[in-house]
Amino acid sequence: MKLARFGEPGAERPGVLLDEGTRVDTSAFVREYDEAFFGGDGLRALAAWMKDHAASAPRVAAGARIGAPLARPSKIICIGLNFRDHAAESNMEPPKEPVIFFKATTALGGPDDPVMIPRGGAKLDWEVELAVVIGAKASYVDEKRALEHVAGYVLHNDYSERAFQLERGGQWVKGKSADTFAPIGPFLATRDEMADPHSLGMWLTVNGDTRQKSSTANMIFNVPTLVSYVSQFMTLLPGDVISTGTPAGVALGMKPEPVYLKADDVVELGIDGLGRSRQKVIAQS
Repeated sequence: MKLARFGEPGAERPGVLLDEGTRVDTSAFVREYDEAFFGGDGLRALAAWMKDHAASAPRVAAGARIGAPLARPSKIICIGLNFRDHAAESNMEPPKEPVIFFKATTALGGPDDPVMIPRGGAKLDWEVELAVVIGAKASYVDEKRALEHVAGYVLHNDYSERAFQLERGGQWVKGKSADTFAPIGPFLATRDEMADPHSLGMWLTVNGDTRQKSSTANMIFNVPTLVSYVSQFMTLLPGDVISTGTPAGVALGMKPEPVYLKADDVVELGIDGLGRSRQKVIAQS
């Protein structure tokens, strides 16, 4: 299934996107795509409900806003430098173990919502990433069973304010957590929809110019490794997000000097099987 949420911020309703593009409102069956849903066998129950009710369930209006495909999770965990070419352009060594940092969950937004330059920001950067959504509580999970804890996959643009991240001291979370910095979606593709998450083309453009073009095949640490690894340090709850890193092509790595995003720029990105998203850059109001 392809899970999606529709409606204005704070008032989204759950839905399912059918293969032919029909958008089914599932709010008569499920209240929200959240920890209780994913952890309570919600995916299986929803699939069964769809078999009986997809044809008669209400349709979502064509012009409805697309929200993030899941409610605000307990954690958004990001993996740094998980592509060798991105580590090189960042002038950093490829990691021997996964680099973990957090993004505030208040950064969560819809796939086509504007991205806002935070107050005092001047170095807004982009990162196309494959993100994993946890489907079952995970603690000290063996790598061989890690995928059993995955609900599905989503497209994520891991926005960064590089000055906050790299020039203000402390941890990277400072530059990763502004409001609007985690547009996710347009939908969550359940694990059965994705035969191999490690062979997906991924791309990103700025104002129509290609900035990133790569494949998840180039990740240093794959999805089972990351789920297992993170679970050694914290309990992963259903609905938690692990964003698996970005390839080369970010503004930070541009030569002779970076060209960061400015107001009215348009960023578009996509991953095979996970759709595409679009964010217009706006200034802090």
